[in-house]
Amino acid sequence: MSSQPKKVLLGRYTFLVSKDVYEPAEDTFLLANNLSVNKSKRVLDMGTGCGILAVLAAEKARKVVAVDVNPHAVACAQKNAELNGVAAKVEVRYGNLFDVVAFNEKFDLILFNAPYLPIEEDKGKGWIEMAWAGGRTGRKVIDRFIDNVSEHLTKKGRVLLVQSSLSNVEETLKRFPQHNLHAAIVSEKKVAFEKIVLIEARQRLS
Repeated sequence: MSSQPKKVLLGRYTFLVSKDVYEPAEDTFLLANNLSVNKSKRVLDMGTGCGILAVLAAEKARKVVAVDVNPHAVACAQKNAELNGVAAKVEVRYGNLFDVVAFNEKFDLILFNAPYLPIEEDKGKGWIEMAWAGGRTGRKVIDRFIDNVSEHLTKKGRVLLVQSSLSNVEETLKRFPQHNLHAAIVSEKKVAFEKIVLIEARQRLS
């Protein structure tokens, strides 16, 4: 069986995806198609996977920090940043959510294609499964992310979060305001048995 990485093409970009890394899919492209980054901005790409969003963001951003709990994804994202000529602006970190983000480190844009599918707790332990397995309700990782993300946003910063209709979108829209963030659905896509939703959250200005 071949262990050669799979090649994914997106416009003029080329991404290599190894067998233990989540391959870009509808959720990835929903976020990519709604990605807008201004020059001089700092971006955090949480759960970067193969690094596709980090690379796209780095085209304009001043700095991109890409984080993943999967060591194979970390290596893959680093390789793809180099392959696409943006390695100087992309810093890839190995860690679990904000554990590898300093308490005073803030970003203008935070991206997260979250693990959002409901799954029994004793399943989804492989590297690929961890990219989409969200616990019994699908919210195990989403809630942890929302509860901490506002601490790392600049005053005019924003969040782009992808999740499924299977993991209670209304709960997400209610939870963000508990952390002084206004949230709204900005795009969605129907796929098979679910709807993939892109939610934008912004700091509430007093």
